Formats: sequence, C-alpha cells, structure tokens
Amino acid sequence: MIAEQRQFITQEAYLSMERVALEKSEYYQGETLPMAGASKQYNRIKENVSGEIYIALRGSDCQSFSSDMRVHLPETTLFAYPDIVIVCGEPQLIDDEFDNLLNPVVLIEVLLDGTEDYDRGRKFQRYRKIPSLQEYILINSQAVEIEVWRKNELGLWTLIEQVSESTGSFTIGTISLTISLLKVYDRTIGLLA
Repeated sequence: MIAEQRQFITQEAYLSMERVALEKSEYYQGETLPMAGASKQYNRIKENVSGEIYIALRGSDCQSFSSDMRVHLPETTLFAYPDIVIVCGEPQLIDDEFDNLLNPVVLIEVLLDGTEDYDRGRKFQRYRKIPSLQEYILINSQAVEIEVWRKNELGLWTLIEQVSESTGSFTIGTISLTISLLKVYDRTIGLLA
C-alpha cells in the first residue's frame, strides 16, 4: 500500500492562492482543508442570524462580517472562515488586504453534517487560542439546536446555553443581543414543525 503524500505549503503561498481561488480552503500548519458546500437551510440560517446581528450593531463600535472574512491566529498558523465574525473596536489585520482578521470577539458556525465534528472539535480547539475571542456559537442546520460557549474571567471555556426548543432564544453576551430561535430558523424546511 502506498502512503498518501501530503503537500505542505507556506502561509504566503496559501494566501496568494486563496486570494484568487474560486473555492475557499482553510489553512493550518502547512496544510489546506477545502471548505464544504452549503445547503439551502445552512444559507437561510446564516442570513437570518447575520441580519439580526447587523441590525443590533448599527451605531455601535462593533461590526460583523460574513464567511468571506478569514480569521488568522499567527501563533498556530490557522487561517479559517467562520460563518459569522463579530469584531469590536478597530479591526486588526495582518497586511494591507482586508481579509485576515486578528481580533474577533465572537465566532459563529452553522453546522453541516460534514463539518459538525470538525467545528465542535479541532476547529474549536484552535479558535480558543485567539486572545480576543470571548464567545463561540454553534447553530445546527439540521435540527433546532444552538450552543453558546463563553470564555470566563479565568480564560476557561464554558457551555453557557444549549437551546433546542423552537420557542426559546439565545444570547450573544458580548454584544448584549438575544435572538429567538423562531427568527434563527425562519423559512427553514421542517425544522420548526
């Protein structure tokens, strides 16, 4: 049996390729990871949540970005594309291009069948090393379920909320925004039956 040979690339090569690529990929310690395709429900949920955040942040010093904003953690070489990113204050970037954010305070991932284990596991482990990050929110696109993880004053991550009732809501504490699950899952097929 022939062992699969991995091709390692530099961060600079990754960024050069990624900025012109038709399909996105994440980067970690010399390896790239292609991004999964999205479903209609995934896109609807992401837009619903993004819209609520946009309205709430108007006039504040915080702003949100969609999944085209890469987040970078220099200490681990991670370049990732969270579904929604919130930054407060002035965005810190690694270069003159506005596509590599260093100081997110909230990261939100909408879970797909093919990415759920990665988003809950290795990706969350890597995200936790971002010094500015205060909250990590996981939204299931296949069932009504949301988890909110927050970093406490000791730097430990704790599951603060786990909501699975369609009449419930969750709170993004960093920006003091509560969103009902009816709004999160609005116009999704069969989830709010």
